[in-house]
Amino acid sequence: MQIVETTNEGLKRAYTVTIPATEISARIEGEVKRMAPQMKMPGFRPGKVPANLVKKMHGPALHQEALQTSINEAMDKLVADNALRPAMQPDVSLGEGYEEGKDAELSVSLEVLPKIEAPSLEGLKLEKLTVPVQDEAVDEQVQRFADQQKSYETVEGRAAEDGDQVLCDFVGKLNGEEFEGGKAEGQAIVIGSGRLIPGFEEQLIGAKAGDERTITVTFPEDYGAENLAGQEATFDITVHEVKVPGETKIDDDFAKQLGLEGLDQLKGLLRGQLEQETAGLTRTQMKRQLLDQLAAGHDFDVPPTMVEAEFEQIWQQLQNEAANEEDPEAARAEIEAEKDDYRKIAERRVRLGLLLSEIGQANGVEVSGQEMQMLLQQAAQQYRPEDRQRFVEYVRQDPMAAAQLRAPLYEDKVVDFLIEKAEVTEREVTRDELQAAIEADADEVKTDAKPKKAAAKKAKKAEPKDDAEAGSAASEDTVQETATEDAGEVKKAKKAPAKKKAEASDEPVADADAEGGAKPKKATAKKAAKTED
Repeated sequence: MQIVETTNEGLKRAYTVTIPATEISARIEGEVKRMAPQMKMPGFRPGKVPANLVKKMHGPALHQEALQTSINEAMDKLVADNALRPAMQPDVSLGEGYEEGKDAELSVSLEVLPKIEAPSLEGLKLEKLTVPVQDEAVDEQVQRFADQQKSYETVEGRAAEDGDQVLCDFVGKLNGEEFEGGKAEGQAIVIGSGRLIPGFEEQLIGAKAGDERTITVTFPEDYGAENLAGQEATFDITVHEVKVPGETKIDDDFAKQLGLEGLDQLKGLLRGQLEQETAGLTRTQMKRQLLDQLAAGHDFDVPPTMVEAEFEQIWQQLQNEAANEEDPEAARAEIEAEKDDYRKIAERRVRLGLLLSEIGQANGVEVSGQEMQMLLQQAAQQYRPEDRQRFVEYVRQDPMAAAQLRAPLYEDKVVDFLIEKAEVTEREVTRDELQAAIEADADEVKTDAKPKKAAAKKAKKAEPKDDAEAGSAASEDTVQETATEDAGEVKKAKKAPAKKKAEASDEPVADADAEGGAKPKKATAKKAAKTED
């Protein structure tokens, strides 16, 4: 085998690799000898099939397998002999005109990870902004939660208004035909709750018990069912009752209805949620400080292919966001004007990801096998039950897929390690001050600034993926679940067939493999495209 380096510029490398025809032939002969004793063919005793007949029957498949095995071993040797750390999967092309019996000439191009000196951890200083949870904030959350649990009373002859609850049956139709999941009986719909697709609830205003009406709505473009997304549909509705919200008295009895011991326990649960939210905001603020310090002190070349892959993720998300705006064309024009900024964001994210990986390796930060198994099982839950095991096997067999799954947790562990090493001072602030500090930290670095355009409001941040940002209020659903779990009975909410599609969460940053680069073992040879005259 002959390996010749043809390019060595910055992080780019290129090689020509020649695999002798004799090596490929030897593999084929070895496989024939292995197969022959196991083969059966009419006219021959078991195990006595001649080698030339085996080759005649399975020649093309044997040659392809021998060629691919030779390429994989050549790539392993190339990486090992040259101490390469591929940033992404190498591009491997089989020379034009190759045929069995000839030497296989490969063209290999790749980008390598930069050599990064592990930075000194001395001198890291962080300010930790904390938000004490006040009794007033807890009381406000109790009131919000009570509003979500309000009871409704039937009023005879009432025309439904905003905020009323309408008990009805409905049948959804697409082009005059009923569609799956579009039918319900005795459905309780609160007008103005926003739980159903746009335009559904509003068309119930004015309805009275006994009324029958047909409404027309358009499903969102990103609706979960592809056959309904963006489609206009009708719903035949029969109204049974119109109810008005009643007063909810906040006391021990109210808490006991939720399966709790009393009001104090409910307040304790809500206080815990608020504390968890503010702790998440505090960590986001500290992480941004930390990453800004790291970014300011390190400026090294990063593999363009990694930057491009990260940019494509960001850009695809922005395009999806823009498509759901009131004026998609205007939204696309706005983000197009900021395209260069998003590319810089991608570059910064890749640089910080590589830096954190280097720090983690230098300091023995690892994701344990047990933690990886938990990540794998959690990720598998996103797939249909019959596909989960196949996903698990795919990740276990593909080093790049495993690295991408591991990266967010590995990053979090490195960040936690650095925060523990830093000199931390604490200062109490209000929640608004904490959120303002987070935004100010982002604005200090141009490439880390959050897009201010409406279409780009959910773009990924410039640093590797932050923890999920806490919402502005405690989650009523979480309190309800916690309460019922404490009471020993978890109640599952009934799903309405016409609810909005839940928004997808951000995808994690695909970091470099913690072991030092992409694995090329599964590189597949591609025949060179013929150039047309």
